[in-house]
Amino acid sequence: MGQAKSIHGKHYGTGKRKTAVARVFLSRGEGRVVINGRSFEDYFPREILRMIVEQPFGVLEQRGAYDVQVNVCGGGVASQAEAIRHGISRALLGVDEGFRGSLKRAGLLTRDARKKERKKPGQPGARKKFQYSKR
Repeated sequence: MGQAKSIHGKHYGTGKRKTAVARVFLSRGEGRVVINGRSFEDYFPREILRMIVEQPFGVLEQRGAYDVQVNVCGGGVASQAEAIRHGISRALLGVDEGFRGSLKRAGLLTRDARKKERKKPGQPGARKKFQYSKR
C-alpha cells in the first residue's frame, strides 16, 4: 500500500474525497485536533462533521489517545471532514498494522471515488437536456 509513513514518532496519512485533500499527522497525545492551525470545534462547528472525523478512533476504541495535526484544502466542509477521516484511518495503519481489519470492516480505508460529473457540450448540465420542441 505504501501510504502510511512514520517520521520522528509522527505517523502520516493522506485522505481524499471529491476535490478535498487532507494531509494528516498523528502522534501520541491527549486527543487534540488542529486543522489548518485552527481548533477542531472552530473549524467544524457542526457536531455531525466532528463525529465523521472522529469515527476511526471510535471504531478502534482509541478516543483521546492521539493528537492530530491536519492540513486540508479543496472541496466543501463535508468532503473535507470525510477526507480527514480517510487520512486518519491511513495514518493509524502506520501506528499498528493490526488496525487494518477493523478499519476495513468499517469501510474507512476505501477511497470514495464519487466526483461531480462533468458538463457535456450541447446540454445545460451533465445529464439535463435543453427543452425539446417537436413543433
